[in-house]
Amino acid sequence: MIMVAAASAQHSPSPAPVGIVVHRALLAYDGMRLFDNLSFEVVPGHVACLLGPSGVGKSSLLRLIAGLTGAASGVVRGSDGAPLTGRVAYMDQRDLLLPWASALDNVLLGSRLRGETPDRVRARDLLAAVGLADRMDARPKALSGGQRQRVALARTLAEDRPVILMDEPFSSLDALTRSRLQELAARLLVGKTVLLVTHDPLEALRLGDAIHVMAGRPVELGPAMAPPGLTPRDPTEPHLVQLHRRILSTLRAADAATGSQP
Repeated sequence: MIMVAAASAQHSPSPAPVGIVVHRALLAYDGMRLFDNLSFEVVPGHVACLLGPSGVGKSSLLRLIAGLTGAASGVVRGSDGAPLTGRVAYMDQRDLLLPWASALDNVLLGSRLRGETPDRVRARDLLAAVGLADRMDARPKALSGGQRQRVALARTLAEDRPVILMDEPFSSLDALTRSRLQELAARLLVGKTVLLVTHDPLEALRLGDAIHVMAGRPVELGPAMAPPGLTPRDPTEPHLVQLHRRILSTLRAADAATGSQP
């Protein structure tokens, strides 16, 4: 899924970092309160990772921030006090490329949907940055799974929004390709405010400036865990192995609190 800004939003190069603020949000499904008085912030220019049991509401929180789901009450805004409308790009765990379009045309999709003049030079630069300089004219069926996710990452970056929401974007890839794309994302997302949903504590340790575990009904976010060092980190470092154990213990408690089933 790619979420593009409203047609009225104009492209502006290199937007300044803006954080995410969720204040006292209430969201219910079928009479059950998923979020109730939920408050949460992401520091401008930082990467925050969300972990938690399946079905706890991680994707719902992303959709709420993206404006794809409306809260019954509460506020979602940027750290500058302005709405996030037009300042968010969304990357799904599926690449969702148009099968009849080339890699280059898929990267240009957002600008074309908004009726803007496509910036083909920037799109080509982004495809080169993700290692696909020689595959720009290829259609998705001619690309591997890792290559398609690279196109999806380039498409997300082409939006040039200060806030990027990522919903398990690398979960379907093999371990080696996933590791390479994590390293690539860490390099290309510098300066962006990123909220990344993942089921993988090691991915969170590699990429996150702050790691939160979601649990309970209604959902609560645990205090941020802040791995030391620059990303992408080596999760085999002793201090990160210790933090990994802490995250796993927190996830077990979250699973019990949420009532998830295997």
